[in-house]
Amino acid sequence: MSSPLLFIIACLIWGSTFWAITLQLGDVAPAVSVVYRFGLASATLFAWCAVRGDSLRLPWRAQKWMLLQGLASFALSYVCTYSSEQYLVSALVSVLFALMVFWTPLLNRIAFGTPITWSTCCAAFVAICGIVLLFYQSIGAALQDILGGGNGHFLLGFMLALVATVSSTVGNALVMKVREHSGNVMLTMAWTMLWGTLMVAVWAIATGQSWQLPARPSYWMGLLYLAIFGSVIAFSAYFTLIARIGTQKTVYIGVVTPVISVLLSVQFEHYRPAAIEWVGMLLCLSSVAWALTSGARKTAAVASISTPPSAKAT
Repeated sequence: MSSPLLFIIACLIWGSTFWAITLQLGDVAPAVSVVYRFGLASATLFAWCAVRGDSLRLPWRAQKWMLLQGLASFALSYVCTYSSEQYLVSALVSVLFALMVFWTPLLNRIAFGTPITWSTCCAAFVAICGIVLLFYQSIGAALQDILGGGNGHFLLGFMLALVATVSSTVGNALVMKVREHSGNVMLTMAWTMLWGTLMVAVWAIATGQSWQLPARPSYWMGLLYLAIFGSVIAFSAYFTLIARIGTQKTVYIGVVTPVISVLLSVQFEHYRPAAIEWVGMLLCLSSVAWALTSGARKTAAVASISTPPSAKAT
């Protein structure tokens, strides 16, 4: 399958998953829906690996990193994402996830001392301005609600979505540690999803959450779509693209998916952004594109400087 087609597939699927999550809300606790989704996705991946004849065992030195990645990427991140969409329109959550492009260099700075470029700082400032414009009216209304004795659920949803983006960023950083021990992407994804599923299941049981099976066909359609397309196919396309065209180009998926998600929210969730919110989204997504473009130029410049003249000639 060609790289442009894989890019389109990943964008369309992940752009629609934020809305598809709303199909699973209401009848079942968010954590239980996460267990159903990634339990099914993990089983599918293990079956795929078994059919290919792969050994399903991995050493503990690899498992410990997959356990940590499962906690960050498929447990904490998705429980917070599902929970946040109880209070926020799915489009707003998807826009916040675009900020991962800024959380990543910040995490690298904290963990490894990697310098943050001036262009990244400028783009981050523009993104913050966009987020302020995007959420200004809703946060103001939530604060007024709290002062009036309300619950301010919008603020809770906003904080949960931010925690989800940070957790996903940590999970992405752990991918490199997992790859040091195994290059089998499908198998490591299966184990990582399984660890995340088990941890969420234990938490759901410990907190006494209900495990009922809903009767709505839309719930099961959403579950199958999220597990097979959103969790298996999209991640497979994403990792394949990284191997083919590199991270700098692949991460542009994070700019395209919020646009698709916003359009779906307008169509199916009756989301009607005000002018100030459209401006906020435009600033936020433009800043992400700016940060990614400047990063790509810097990488290309470093590669050009470090390449011997004889290699450049070929």
